[in-house]
Amino acid sequence: MRKKLKIALIGFGAIILILVLIGAYFFYQFNSETKVMHPAETGNIVDNIYSIKDAFVNMYLIKDGNQYIAIDAGKDIEVVSAELKKLNIDENNVVAVFLTHTDMDHVAALPLFRNAKIYFSRNEVLMLTGQKQKVPFMSNSISRKDYTLLDNNQTLNIGNTKIFCILTEGHTSGSMCYQVNSKYLFTGDILSLNAGKLGTSVKFFDLDHEMANKSISKITKLPDVEYIFSAHHGYTNDYKNAVKDWKE
Repeated sequence: MRKKLKIALIGFGAIILILVLIGAYFFYQFNSETKVMHPAETGNIVDNIYSIKDAFVNMYLIKDGNQYIAIDAGKDIEVVSAELKKLNIDENNVVAVFLTHTDMDHVAALPLFRNAKIYFSRNEVLMLTGQKQKVPFMSNSISRKDYTLLDNNQTLNIGNTKIFCILTEGHTSGSMCYQVNSKYLFTGDILSLNAGKLGTSVKFFDLDHEMANKSISKITKLPDVEYIFSAHHGYTNDYKNAVKDWKE
């Protein structure tokens, strides 16, 4: 009996050690990757586009008359609330939130936008149901259930703002880019920007890195785009220069 108990304890200890090592590896990789990210500072970037910096991630706001359309919702609701106040933007005037995907650093402030409709890709539901997972036994989740699902190549008009949806799966099952009023492209985590050039997404954080690279190619031939706004690597006002050397 004692021998069996000893074996069981050794086995249990080995499992705990493995879990600790996995956790330590994840923590190290997470810190290493996020440390080199360079989101844009909070402010009015260009025209009617505003950025909010929340640690290592950006969410964006598009002003349309007296209302705003958000792209993503940050990682910390308190930070987002404070940054909105710096910009003198009332969260109650945000009428729509378009999620590029549902990872935790893009959805935290959804409860803040009480008057907003929530939109994201139909394919992204797989991340919420657990049919697709980046980490075993860990599914994505969002605080709102009253959302509208979007399809690839769908166009929506909210006020005077035209939003064209481009499915760019890979980072998650339903990662989606949004082309706004033809010239502004919001990409979420599907790519990086380095010295004004397109780079790949972060493999460590991707559901399918090869698919993510293929998806980048889908957004390199958009004739009217002038600006690219990424979630973790700032933005560029020279789309043509950014995409011209991209090779999958």
